[in-house]
Amino acid sequence: MESYEPERLSPVQLAAMRRSLTSGRGALTRRSLLRASGMGALALGGIATLGACGIPPAGRAEGAAAADDHSAKEKEVTFSNWTEYMDVSDDEKSRPTLEAFTKRTGIRVKYTEDINDNVEFFGKIKPQLAAGQNTGRDLICVTDWLAARIIRLGWAQKLDPSNLPHAFANVSAQFRTPDWDPGRAYSYPWTGIPTVIAYNAKATGGRKVDSVTQLLDDPKLKGRVSFLSEMRDTIGMTLLDQGKDPGKFTDADFDGAIGRLQKAVDKKQIRRFTGNDYTADLSKGDIAACVGWAGDIIQLQADNPDIEFAIPAAGYITSSDNLLVPAQARHKTNAEKLIDYYYEPPVAAQLAAYINYVCPVDGVRDELAKIDESMASNTLILPDREMAAKSRSFRSLSTEEETAYEEKFAKLIGA
Repeated sequence: MESYEPERLSPVQLAAMRRSLTSGRGALTRRSLLRASGMGALALGGIATLGACGIPPAGRAEGAAAADDHSAKEKEVTFSNWTEYMDVSDDEKSRPTLEAFTKRTGIRVKYTEDINDNVEFFGKIKPQLAAGQNTGRDLICVTDWLAARIIRLGWAQKLDPSNLPHAFANVSAQFRTPDWDPGRAYSYPWTGIPTVIAYNAKATGGRKVDSVTQLLDDPKLKGRVSFLSEMRDTIGMTLLDQGKDPGKFTDADFDGAIGRLQKAVDKKQIRRFTGNDYTADLSKGDIAACVGWAGDIIQLQADNPDIEFAIPAAGYITSSDNLLVPAQARHKTNAEKLIDYYYEPPVAAQLAAYINYVCPVDGVRDELAKIDESMASNTLILPDREMAAKSRSFRSLSTEEETAYEEKFAKLIGA
């Protein structure tokens, strides 16, 4: 790797990470999120260490140089993933889709649930990546902002399309062209994580709440509204409501969204900015309506029939967790075969039936219906065409932008 001046995380960025890890999406395990149970935060010392050591601001545009691939002789692949993010058998002694992959291909999967949050995991693998060494992993699953950073640093291997026929053909349109990896040259999505509007129909008197404008302006909701303490989700949803594209916004657009939210704070329309702790207040009706995460809503609906969700006409924000092959991985071809396997609709359906997140695979509906008809009709798991068309992603940020934006957002939410 070339030598670069280190890019250090600013105090504002570190504070935003602390918020995410203690109460935001970073504090949640994947399937445990659906059970409404928090995971606990990364020790802040770990974040400080990551910020202090710094990372390079940019890598080679073409990504990591191809490593020696031992796939043909070594029928194995090492896969690092989040906890409870893979299907398991009823007796919890096996992982059916992984075992079926091994039976079909002869490739043994060493599957490790060693990702608890993005920052901590990046701290584990960064020294080897920076030194041009093998991390001991052939496939990793990280959230879009970290996937973007790893690709930008030149620490991900470019994928071979000839090994990914199902993935190339079946990746859903809403996940096909993120600005940080156009055409999915280096990554493929594992799941999508939508940000939507949720409301308690009993608390709203039966009225539907389906826009950010309602949240910010409806006097009947005054003091009973919450937004998320994750900047990309709250600002992204507000930008959409203002007719701005979160994938292309300017500094002026960002400031406009901040100003819009500040007015609602000043007139006490917004009760508070929260992590996933909004769920209890929403279920009780103390919060009548909010911006929230789809995984939470699925769980709340199972326990409370008054909980509803809405997709604003203006659109909604979707983030994603993504599969990458790190630089110097020994079994790139085997990893690509595993990625492709999970883009076969019957396999994708089996995975989606277990983890209940947005499935990024087209053609999976009929297969999922064979397993559970209610899941196949749940648009928070399988968005229909109209809903998918409204999905938007928050654009990648430079270090300077992220610092400036997080500083303004922290002032807004009183963090």
